[in-house]
Amino acid sequence: VGDRCAYLSAALDALNSLVTIQQCSSIYETEPLGYGRQPWFLNMVVKASALHQPRQLLHELKALEQRLGRTPTFRNGPRCIDLDLLLFDDLVLHDHDLTLPHPRIHERKFVLVPICEISPDVLHPVFGMTMRQLLASLSSTAQVTIWAPTLPQH
Repeated sequence: VGDRCAYLSAALDALNSLVTIQQCSSIYETEPLGYGRQPWFLNMVVKASALHQPRQLLHELKALEQRLGRTPTFRNGPRCIDLDLLLFDDLVLHDHDLTLPHPRIHERKFVLVPICEISPDVLHPVFGMTMRQLLASLSSTAQVTIWAPTLPQH
């Protein structure tokens, strides 16, 4: 919600204090998943080297969401920003507040399309399939279209 591009830009700028950004996907406009009575989302994926361990990085990402103005809402509801930790090398982790790889990465076209743009051959450490293979096996008809090749001034 709000100025979607400005939120992405602010998040990307703030990420520089948490990670070393190596590559960014294009920005994709995607239809909302779950709750459809809301504006379409802008999504992108960032490939980075982390400066923190996964749990600390997730904590920092959630704190960043709050600093950018995210307030609690219902599941899949409208929000100004949503930062997810999708993969962390080939780590497989299951605990009460963090699951790696992200437990629904293989179901989400809005995640797989931008990942495939920058890292199509990365292996999913649980399924043993590349991101490209996961995308090819997905039956989703969700619309995912390039909105912009990059963020302005990035």
